[in-house]
Amino acid sequence: MNFLDFEKPIAELEGKIEELRHLSDTDDLNIADEVGRLQAKVDKLLRATYAKLTPWQKTQVARHPDRPHFLDYVNALVEEFTPLAGDRAFAEDRAIIGGLGRFRGHSCMVIGHEKGHDTESRVKHNFGMARPEGYRKAKRLMRMADRFGLPVITLVDTAGAYPGVDAEARGQAEAIARSIETCLDLRVPLISVVIGEGGSGGAIALAAGNTVLMMEHAIYSVISPEGCASILWRSGEAAKDAAEALRLTAQDLYKLGVIDGIIPEPLGGAHRAPDLAMAALGDAVARSLEELRGLDGGVLRARRREKFLEMGKTGLY
Repeated sequence: MNFLDFEKPIAELEGKIEELRHLSDTDDLNIADEVGRLQAKVDKLLRATYAKLTPWQKTQVARHPDRPHFLDYVNALVEEFTPLAGDRAFAEDRAIIGGLGRFRGHSCMVIGHEKGHDTESRVKHNFGMARPEGYRKAKRLMRMADRFGLPVITLVDTAGAYPGVDAEARGQAEAIARSIETCLDLRVPLISVVIGEGGSGGAIALAAGNTVLMMEHAIYSVISPEGCASILWRSGEAAKDAAEALRLTAQDLYKLGVIDGIIPEPLGGAHRAPDLAMAALGDAVARSLEELRGLDGGVLRARRREKFLEMGKTGLY
């Protein structure tokens, strides 16, 4: 397992447990009691550590390399998933994946950012940072879902839209704006979940939903802590201070009314028990869809627009 900096005491205990289990396997020693005692200590330490994570520590958890990504959720929760490629204008973008499938027996459109798990897949998916064609593909798929009356589920996990010269040359800002516009214009339910990082316009392009949820240890912000620190403090070393100031945790954003709910994660984060985390997300999305499924299309669109317009009236910041 990949351990984060603040998890060193936990890593040491789990290392001892593995050593004891190895001894037991080789020498026929009965050390179950000692292993059980150490495991209880690990659980207690995990509970205490994750109960008081700082915003910067939550940022580290949200970026954990073993955290489940879009394709993991799709494989676990969506049956008969059929990917649909291309923006019908320029190219296929692999940072955003979308397609048709069945979620809990209901047909739907599922769209999300994919970061990849190893070097090869991360390069293939551009670390989850989409170019304009990715957002234009998302717009195309959302319009298709609207035409056929299918609910849309989006899973957000990106540090932000790709900032390269080629992306800017092809209209990155316009593509993001059109994707947000499409989200706000749909007459079908739109459920959005931030499963890891929700970075800047690249995230909200898929997250202007009727219901916006976040995993317990996910983050959602207008800019990354490192980017904020480089602008305000002229140093990336101030990222911890920036994370505090940005109020990017799910708990902060729920209090501010930016999101509608928090999905609890297993003890120690989604990367420790991916199956439990994915099941919890599936249950939360199913509940949200059930609440929205019977509403008229005009009502869904009006409520979605009012929701985001209201954020600008309440003086949150």
